[in-house]
Amino acid sequence: MSGWAGAAPGGNAELHCWLRLVYSPGIGPLGAQRLLRAFGPPQQVLGCELRQLRELVPEAAARALLEPAPAPLRELLARAPDWLAEPGRELLSLADARYPRALLHIPDPPPLLWLRGDARVLGRERMLAIVGTRNPSAQGARDAHDFAHALALSGVCVVSGLARGIDAQAHRGALGAGPAGASTLAVLGHGCDRVYPAAHRELARQVAAAGLLVSEFALGAPPLAPHFPRRNRIISGLSRGVLVVEAALRSGSLITARLAAEQGREVFALPGSIHNPMARGCHQLLRDGAQLVEQPGDILDPLGWTQAPALPGAPRIGAPAPGPRHPAQRDLLECMGLEPLGLDELLARSALPPAAVQESLLELELQGRLARLPGGRLQRIDPV
Repeated sequence: MSGWAGAAPGGNAELHCWLRLVYSPGIGPLGAQRLLRAFGPPQQVLGCELRQLRELVPEAAARALLEPAPAPLRELLARAPDWLAEPGRELLSLADARYPRALLHIPDPPPLLWLRGDARVLGRERMLAIVGTRNPSAQGARDAHDFAHALALSGVCVVSGLARGIDAQAHRGALGAGPAGASTLAVLGHGCDRVYPAAHRELARQVAAAGLLVSEFALGAPPLAPHFPRRNRIISGLSRGVLVVEAALRSGSLITARLAAEQGREVFALPGSIHNPMARGCHQLLRDGAQLVEQPGDILDPLGWTQAPALPGAPRIGAPAPGPRHPAQRDLLECMGLEPLGLDELLARSALPPAAVQESLLELELQGRLARLPGGRLQRIDPV
């Protein structure tokens, strides 16, 4: 088994060889995979001659394996044992028996996985990705949260990318299920010792405490733009399916959905308003054959997963909920409709005096039935 938790002296030589192979310039996941298949463990790869190596990887990459390590790699080699010595930190290689089987079947599995949290989460059978835009509507953010919550209560580990918007709401929804629910897993587009965005530092701490943070990138690796498509293949690869909540036509979420389809995973999409640009990606997925989702059962049933009975206080997506007690609030929601609108338009639609409208809007906002959007627009949020 090739995995490391702690700085056991006996394992440092093997750890050194894995890091040297995987993070040498020009190798990458596919190059490492070819070399491992051809020559065996990293120790044997590093003992090969240049002529053997350059048959499988570019000559510059082959030379880099045999020459002294560059400064960033030397720093990683020196730092990794100390980082792994902390509780809850591990590094898994392809040779580890605990390496997720689902990832072994994608075209370019990451040779190494850095972990923070409970490594046992990788062994969960029920894993579903929830992804979407970083700038969701109020309804989209709530849908991501509540679907994740309901799925977690049914034993599903919610996988996402810790990004702003839909990702963060999915993680929070799963975490909100508490001990009664499954945990959540975040795949990072940077080193496992960093948090991006910085505003999600507390969220990352909570995910690591209740679930798992995962990255293929070396310690210290920054959140570079090319890292995120690579991260997305791991999000989809770990999961049995991917649910896209809101996404533009050109977005990383659609890349994740495409990767999921190529990997033989199920793709699910939540329909939205034709006036919401962040719904167009979902509508394109539905036209391309994604499964339309209106409630958790639309995901659980196709995957053959049973739905747990709802706990008291748990969200029931699609179930009727009591409306506002005050007639003026009910009338105002009817006037708003389902699309965002400005205050002037709402006043024109409503027969209520402006003061009554403002008072009702405040009450609806406090009840979580109304969101204020940029530009002064108002968005009705349907109860779940």
